[in-house]
Amino acid sequence: MPDGGRIPTNLRTLMILEILGQGNRAMTATEINAQLGLPKQTVHRLCATLERDGFIARQGNSKRFYPARRLRLLGAGLLHSARTHIIRHQILTDVAASVRETVNFAVPADDGMSYLDRVETDWAFRIQLPVGSHVPFHCTASGKTFLASLPAPSRETFVRNLALDAHTDATLTDPGKLLDELHQTAERGYALDQEEFMQGMVAIAVPVMDTEGRFLAALAFHGPTQRVSRDSAVARLDVLQQAASQLSHAILLDD
Repeated sequence: MPDGGRIPTNLRTLMILEILGQGNRAMTATEINAQLGLPKQTVHRLCATLERDGFIARQGNSKRFYPARRLRLLGAGLLHSARTHIIRHQILTDVAASVRETVNFAVPADDGMSYLDRVETDWAFRIQLPVGSHVPFHCTASGKTFLASLPAPSRETFVRNLALDAHTDATLTDPGKLLDELHQTAERGYALDQEEFMQGMVAIAVPVMDTEGRFLAALAFHGPTQRVSRDSAVARLDVLQQAASQLSHAILLDD
């Protein structure tokens, strides 16, 4: 690490954001500085500034920081940049042509999963959830994919602090049952929504991961039960998994 006194303040700030963004847990200023070697007071001051400006937030009442809404919005904006968007949308178009259902690309936000991109099916009878829609974590395939990607202790804390509202009779509103479902989801590598968010709709989702195995987004398709069942959705899992791999490379290797 270069001499901390010679690193410009804006670069120090970016380095702190990079460390938090690449981590899989909340970190104290001291833990962040273990990777930087800057003066202790400098790191504490920069963390306080980033917290004030909404880029990072404290985990409860602790001294640990995690990426906050403004930083997540910045990341989502980068995912929506022109060249990446074109490549991503083409991959989604190919998936939609293969599965013949609506395909979604969703990222986590404060209040659920946000649809960043989608390609509609050509069927006249379809379920519309436009780009920009927010859907719950606990009862959607994309949301459960994100929850399942969290380390088990963080997953349990997250679930037990969620409002597990019932959207249909099939919604899992018991934290223990939902955690069991998320454990299975993590093991098998995909999530299902079996009329849990919307009666008459089935969905399946897989994670889009970075090179370190960290969650970037969820790739999903959904359709009405008249056309899509659990078994028929799982039968097309390989199409989603291949596309998720393509998306990962397209996002991470974009120049």
